[in-house]
Amino acid sequence: VRFAPSPTGFFHIGSARTALFNWLYARHTGGSLILRIEDTDKLRNTEEALQVIFDGMSWLGLDWDEGPQAGGDFGPYFQSQRDDIYREYLDKLRANGRAYDQDGAVYFKISGEPQIIDDAVRGRVERTEEKDFVIIRSDGSPVFHFVNVVDDIAMGITHVIRGEDHLSNTSKHTELFKSFGAPLPVYAHIPLILKENGPGKMSKRDQGSLIENYRKRRFLPEAVRNYLCLLGWSPKDDREILGIDEIISLFDLPQINRNNARFDEKKLSHINSKYLHDLPPGKFVEIAKAALLEEGVIDGATDPDYVAAVLTLSQEKLRAVEEVGAFTRYFFHGDYEFDPKAKQKIFKKGDPRARVAELRASLASLDEFAEEASEAVVQKLAGKLGVGTGEYIHAARLAVSGTNVGPSFYGLLRVLGKERVLTRFDRFLAEVK
Repeated sequence: VRFAPSPTGFFHIGSARTALFNWLYARHTGGSLILRIEDTDKLRNTEEALQVIFDGMSWLGLDWDEGPQAGGDFGPYFQSQRDDIYREYLDKLRANGRAYDQDGAVYFKISGEPQIIDDAVRGRVERTEEKDFVIIRSDGSPVFHFVNVVDDIAMGITHVIRGEDHLSNTSKHTELFKSFGAPLPVYAHIPLILKENGPGKMSKRDQGSLIENYRKRRFLPEAVRNYLCLLGWSPKDDREILGIDEIISLFDLPQINRNNARFDEKKLSHINSKYLHDLPPGKFVEIAKAALLEEGVIDGATDPDYVAAVLTLSQEKLRAVEEVGAFTRYFFHGDYEFDPKAKQKIFKKGDPRARVAELRASLASLDEFAEEASEAVVQKLAGKLGVGTGEYIHAARLAVSGTNVGPSFYGLLRVLGKERVLTRFDRFLAEVK
């Protein structure tokens, strides 16, 4: 199989899904994936744009068996470097009477016969080309249809897995294959990815369409890859979270849906959060700490053990790494504001200031804030006063964090430690009325 992108500066989610399906099929069958760069558009193609493709595929874990950086027996792997090959194949068409010159361009002479494609996804498709078409432009540059087929023949491609929008080109391509006396590959035209809101195919201008945006937002590549698998394919038991080895073992062309797939960023975010929660704590700390450093929430002098404790405590509550700075900032900075909505909600019931003062006095006698010891203090106070433990917990959480959401309360006290907690209680009692 092959993935043949054009380096135009973006790695679109549709291109990534096409690359993934080719990669999965190659891995499932023990085949090879060739990366072929369609870089004949000299005005739009740049080294930076090429690097976007390499980086995006590598980030998703889609290694290629042949192509740029990997080498192989069928190079060069850039179409801009294959002119000699294209001339050789053009000479074959001229020799058998299937190519002719007109108005400075070179045309391909069609057979006029119906072209029947047994598509592995779409089923039987029949179409007849009605007029000859250009294969070499008047400026000497080859047309997509010609070089696409020549490269597939020269590289020994047996299966062409690509977007459904290419289905209309396929009769031109089968005409060309037959004119060279080459066997047809198996075609599998996969469903389009529709934009999240409204009709139409997702384009690079639509929100959520670029793989590089998910990299910048620190989505986990395994989660994005898992989600992309579900855009047009699913295991028979309708599970959504699957390890890549299991996906490889299950993936096959007949299971690909014919119906178009609609992009759903909420679903992608949900899958990402599941992967985040399942990360080994050490790996999560490594990823989240890098985000905190980049955002300036911590610096190189911040105690690494404290950072690890904060992040390990927060892992089960975080939905995305991009939220880690806002979620944990108060652990590292005592100048947080008290959220007005949280404050209003908590002050509607009971006497939060009194609860914080009582809790401060009782906790001050503890040497350290082990979770069981802190919980025993809160339960004893609540029982003595005849109120729910929530009155202490909500008021105290607001006092030490400025908000009413966060990780487990007793874990919060333990990680903040006695000195920070008591100092923050004092600040709350002095500033919040």
